[in-house]
Amino acid sequence: MGGQALSRRSFLRGGRHETPAAARPPGLVFERLGDCTACGACEEVCPTGIVSLFEGTPVLDFTAGECTFCGACGDACPEVLFDEAPSTFNHAIEIANTCLAKAGISCMTCRDSCPEDAIRFRPRIGGPFLPEIVEDACTGCGACIASCPSQAIAAVPIPEIAHG
Repeated sequence: MGGQALSRRSFLRGGRHETPAAARPPGLVFERLGDCTACGACEEVCPTGIVSLFEGTPVLDFTAGECTFCGACGDACPEVLFDEAPSTFNHAIEIANTCLAKAGISCMTCRDSCPEDAIRFRPRIGGPFLPEIVEDACTGCGACIASCPSQAIAAVPIPEIAHG
């Protein structure tokens, strides 16, 4: 299987292992992933180049750019894997402790790259302002992930909708 060791669970599941942390295109319905033919149409039409296939299903690579919610991936899909409105993600954005501002180095790159102004900086005494995500404003587009110089921002699964 490609030289990769399989866990016992993966072996018993037929060699496929789920990737619950994988960010999926907006509007993708997890229950329909089994219908994906891995044709790559979603990958080809993504204007920002963030859609790729992993183990035969579409995932997002935010290190390459951001999602613009254009819906091109869903429109190009010959199967019915996507909902009509591409507005939901199976992830949220999280800032790790490796953030430069948290290490005492002034950096506001994530705030500057966020198209929704969903990252604000809270003042603190004796150091640079600290980033905070405004959850109600964050769309999960990933613009902040690609721009972070310390790679401290990631898409993390939301337990109630993080199916894969």
